[in-house]
Amino acid sequence: MLRAAAAAAAIFPARVAAAPAAAAAEELRYPLLRVIGTLRGSRGSVLLGRRVRFCSNSSASDSEVAAADAEANAEDATVAEEEAGSKASSAIVPTSTNIDDCLSVIALPLPHRPLFPGFYMPIYVKDQKLLQALIENRKRSAPYAGAFLVKDEEGTDPNIVTGSDSEKSIGDLKGKDLLKRLHEVGTLAQITSIQGDQVVLLGHRRLQITEMVEEDPLTVKVDHLKEKPYNKDDDVIKATSFEVISTLREVLRTSSLWKDHVQTYTQHIGDFNYQRLADFGAAISGANKLLCQEVLEELDVYKRLKFTLELVKKEMEISKLQQSIAKAIEEKISGDQRRYLLNEQLKAIKKELGLETDDKTALSAKFRERIESKKDRCPSHVLQVIEEELTKLQLLEASSSEFSVTRNYLDWLTVLPWGNYSDENFDVHRAQKILDEDHYGLSDVKERILEFIAVGKLRGTSQGKIICLSGPPGVGKTSIGRSIARALNRQFYRFSVGGLADVAEIKGHRRTYVGAMPGKMVQCLKSVGTANPLVLIDEIDKLGKGHSGDPASALLELLDPEQNVNFLDHYLDVPIDLSKVLFVCTANVIETIPNPLLDRMEIIAIAGYITDEKMHIARDYLEKNTRQACGIKPEQVEVTDAALLALIENYCREAGVRNLQKHIEKIYRKIALQLVRQGVSNEPDQESLGVTVNEESNSGDSITAKDEIVKDPAVEDASVANNVTNPASEEANEVNLTTEAPKEDSTSKGNKKTDGVAEDAADKATEKVVVDSSNLGDFVGKPVFQAERIYEQTPVGVVMGLAWTAMGGSTLYIETTKVEEREGKGDLVLTGQLGDVMKESAQIAHTVGRTVLLEKEPDNHFFANSKVHLHVPAGSTPKDGPSAGCTMITSMLSLAMGKPVKKDLAMTGEVTLTGRILPIGGVKEKTIAARRSAIKTLIFPAANKRDFDELASNVKEGLEVHFVDTYSEIYDLAFQSDAGTEMI
Repeated sequence: MLRAAAAAAAIFPARVAAAPAAAAAEELRYPLLRVIGTLRGSRGSVLLGRRVRFCSNSSASDSEVAAADAEANAEDATVAEEEAGSKASSAIVPTSTNIDDCLSVIALPLPHRPLFPGFYMPIYVKDQKLLQALIENRKRSAPYAGAFLVKDEEGTDPNIVTGSDSEKSIGDLKGKDLLKRLHEVGTLAQITSIQGDQVVLLGHRRLQITEMVEEDPLTVKVDHLKEKPYNKDDDVIKATSFEVISTLREVLRTSSLWKDHVQTYTQHIGDFNYQRLADFGAAISGANKLLCQEVLEELDVYKRLKFTLELVKKEMEISKLQQSIAKAIEEKISGDQRRYLLNEQLKAIKKELGLETDDKTALSAKFRERIESKKDRCPSHVLQVIEEELTKLQLLEASSSEFSVTRNYLDWLTVLPWGNYSDENFDVHRAQKILDEDHYGLSDVKERILEFIAVGKLRGTSQGKIICLSGPPGVGKTSIGRSIARALNRQFYRFSVGGLADVAEIKGHRRTYVGAMPGKMVQCLKSVGTANPLVLIDEIDKLGKGHSGDPASALLELLDPEQNVNFLDHYLDVPIDLSKVLFVCTANVIETIPNPLLDRMEIIAIAGYITDEKMHIARDYLEKNTRQACGIKPEQVEVTDAALLALIENYCREAGVRNLQKHIEKIYRKIALQLVRQGVSNEPDQESLGVTVNEESNSGDSITAKDEIVKDPAVEDASVANNVTNPASEEANEVNLTTEAPKEDSTSKGNKKTDGVAEDAADKATEKVVVDSSNLGDFVGKPVFQAERIYEQTPVGVVMGLAWTAMGGSTLYIETTKVEEREGKGDLVLTGQLGDVMKESAQIAHTVGRTVLLEKEPDNHFFANSKVHLHVPAGSTPKDGPSAGCTMITSMLSLAMGKPVKKDLAMTGEVTLTGRILPIGGVKEKTIAARRSAIKTLIFPAANKRDFDELASNVKEGLEVHFVDTYSEIYDLAFQSDAGTEMI
């Protein structure tokens, strides 16, 4: 413990009077202040050099200790008695080994901080061999070891905190590897106790490693380091030490963390001289280990004091920052609490004065007001639930979790449009006009919608239906749903179920879950505000299935007209009538839709558009919208029909027109760039805008007509472009009005300003940009598609077939060639990424071909003796399906007989082993593909005649189509030129 102030006065006689009573009282509360408070010099400085107990084995000589003790006892006996008790409690058990004899010690690695003389440090020793060696040394009364800080690995930042992996890697090091990772300067430490794998060390003096003695455990020879001689009366050293102690006093007042350090360490302080002061300050600071190691390695007392001063100064700044953060947080919390209390008092005052009701009363009033207008139409069971929940709301505390659940539940119950139906339009002619404006073609869909409207007109009311539009991407399935809603005067709501794997998205969550919400249908009713909207369920063929249930099964109740009268959402838990809702679903392929769900829907197939239809759509819808969106005037550009035809045939063969729209947009973007580079600007100037405003009052009818053209529904809601937006519609409208103004003013010759505008417009006129088939490549690049037709006249062994793809229809060739011919070696090899069904079709075709060849040419043994290779190009495209059977047979027979098939012939159909031709699908797509390849003669199964008859006349025009029941009819058509034909 500390000596009396009189002992310090004996060493430094120039000591001034004691501090005021208030400062003395404060110092008595904190041990460090008590230590350094007695060290104050004549100018408020600290007097160093007095004897303070640090540990039993200190670096001071025994004579100095004795002299200091004598002076202290003579000066103040009372303080000496108090110190005696503390000294006895803190003294270390004497050992028989002299500390100066410890020239070879076990090296202990310290991973985090170095150990300073006079300080305790607990470490954990995982190496059992090392732990056993420490225990044995302690038993031999030589409880000393060397504590050395571990160096950081190369390339690591000492300021970045690392995990326990580095400690594990240090524990794995042995011998020379461990020695390389240790700093040379460390501390001679006394092993005060060992409990399990925890070893408590007490630092004594500095050591330096000289060489290794033993590898496991690592034992090294050391030199005992001593401080360099220094002048105790040096003014610079005194001033530095005074500043260190002053800073320590300041930090101790601001930081509560240091108080614990002081209470623990002051009882082990030795001679509180300059070097010990530097060690003390560095040891209890929060500096990183490398800075502390620098203090430990420094033997120059003045430099050590400077290092310590930097560390404690930084600690003081951290303490001040901590205080400012704590003060800011405290002020914020107290401010929030004060504001909360004032708000509560204000509410109470208003409630007493009748100026405001409480939250529960206001909520109940709001909910009752909502449901009041719907009481006549709202079902009785729903009203009963609402009343029960309102009563329950009044009994709950506003701070409870159940209150918020009930409030949200009532919010959903009262906001739904119970019995609120929009007025439907049953005018068939108006609906026909709207559908024709928005979409070209799609007669099947339009006819079905008109039938629905006609039934509603006769019954006086309409019922909900479930319609599924299936077809390839880009044919207008989604956009036609919006047009149907507009034709029926119904609200429109769309949501996609592609990839949906959670039943709760359809049926809602249970209210017991945190963050529970109703399903999509309840959200739809809230959004549209009517109970009879048109709901478009997009991508119903891409429903997912996960751990949260099967959404396809949940849709069974929603899409069943017999069940959705009482649709039950898990969140609302009351039946909802969805029988008036018109559901329109979209799908690319119906094969992936589960059969129970498919059975509830009325399928309308949209096969795609032929070239003529695409031309109309591109000219009447896509081009017009794109031109307006790009801000280009009609007189500035011309896209010829030949260019559109080339664009459709060579770039956009897909069944839909989405890709066609992208290419048209690309063309107009390049045109816009050309016009801007030529200096053209379609933005109206202020003068022309003023003329336009004046003319609006004089020629309102003309402007109104123009405005109707710009806002034509066919422009705003483009067909197959899938909700084409027109961000420049307002700008285009202004441009049209501006350009029209000079024409109208040309008749009034008195307006010179308008004539000037017309002259400026004429000066800015540039050459019209013309896009035709010759320069189309400059705008959209090289053609993507080449001609599907490879042969003008198919050679022997090659026959053209017809296939259905997701992009529509296409033609493909079946090629057969002979590999080798040996008696009895008949075989069949298949290539072209054929699926299992096509492989089976090829085997059936090989068998039927042998039968037909034996019947037609009994002496021809081609199939029995020849190895045949059948290939379906292109090899990189997977192919499958049953409709290539008759084409394969014809190809094999052509090779066997050495005869080519009839020119411009294509066929499709599935064949049985007995030669019967079975029906196929995709008649429209295959017919369109045949027309695109300039095929004149088609062969279809007789069962598909009804499908072919339903096609539009422009699709069937100019085709020679034959409908067959058996393969023998195909044989006669393919190999005999005089076969009868049926012209369509």
